[in-house]
Amino acid sequence: MDLEMVRMNIPESSNLILGQSHFIKTAEDLYEAVAGTAPKSRFGIAFSEASGPCLVRCEGNDPELVEAARANSLALGCGHTFVILLREAFPINVLNSIKSVQEVCGVYCATANPVEVVVARTEQGGGILGVIDGSSPKGAESEEDVADRRTMLRKFGYKL
Repeated sequence: MDLEMVRMNIPESSNLILGQSHFIKTAEDLYEAVAGTAPKSRFGIAFSEASGPCLVRCEGNDPELVEAARANSLALGCGHTFVILLREAFPINVLNSIKSVQEVCGVYCATANPVEVVVARTEQGGGILGVIDGSSPKGAESEEDVADRRTMLRKFGYKL
């Protein structure tokens, strides 16, 4: 087995959702979950099959994000994984809908941070072992940091 780090390409002003699923209809079902939950969002989806023709299946409503999702999925080279790139919505707006899609097994991360994916490669193929989402903590928040966090949440409309 070989280990590899694959850096995800997250286009400017977008968020990444990376997960695992198990069926050919995943790309279409994820499209419906995102469009039905955040209809004004722009997104691209890529799902990597793990059997049959083993193709990367793509859907979306933003050609740039569809192509970036496809490129990320091909770079990962891991079967039964999906990549969603999202603009004009945050992952928090669509995560519950994505997790409730019947064939979704789990979500590795949902972020706008730089992401590195730890991939194991064997003769059979590749599999995600984990993700590195952003940077390591530099300390704990101060009272000023708490106030800044609360102000930001209110600015985004998530708190009163």
